[in-house]
Amino acid sequence: MPKIKVLIVDDHAILRDGVRAILNLHDEVEVVGEAADGKEGVEKARELAPDVVLMDIAMPIMDGLEACRRIHKEMPKVKVLILTQHDNREYVLPIFKAGASGYILKKAVSSELLSAIRAVQQGDAFLYPTVARSLIEDYLQQSRSAEQEDPYERLTDREREVLKLIADGRTNKEIADMLFLSVKTVLGHRTNVMEKLDIHSRTELIKYAIRKGLVSL
Repeated sequence: MPKIKVLIVDDHAILRDGVRAILNLHDEVEVVGEAADGKEGVEKARELAPDVVLMDIAMPIMDGLEACRRIHKEMPKVKVLILTQHDNREYVLPIFKAGASGYILKKAVSSELLSAIRAVQQGDAFLYPTVARSLIEDYLQQSRSAEQEDPYERLTDREREVLKLIADGRTNKEIADMLFLSVKTVLGHRTNVMEKLDIHSRTELIKYAIRKGLVSL
């Protein structure tokens, strides 16, 4: 079975030595080279055609994000596995957008590193558990915030009725008759709805109602 060819890119020689020593303990992996910065990492990737590049983020000359982007563009078959001390969620999405296949922290144990290398080499994605949990928590928080900030929740029951009837194509007079209100009152509800939703035309009201699932096309 062919060995997984790995290129280590990190600006700390002692870390490269440590990672190489760990990987050399496993027959299925072959460390084919090292690089001390992103620019050298891209050049070595072109030269050595590794299966997996272990890439740090913060490096001189060219950082890991830019190096990852270039490798992914020029050599899409080469998988980039980010190996970093940063568990900040703001790093993760830009790295994956740049073409990385995995993200693992330097505090990981050797078995986790090997699993990550195997996963990305086989075409899967790998995300270190604490980073994955952080992203999930962030997503849930954003979802909760979005729900709390949904302006639709600020509408009264009567205003929602008026919105739905407007979206159904009813005229102000028809809405007034159906809800036993005066046309003036209906117009007042309509104005409140538009202000709360920050919508400025009947057409936009209808589009909003369709997006919310209040009416169907």
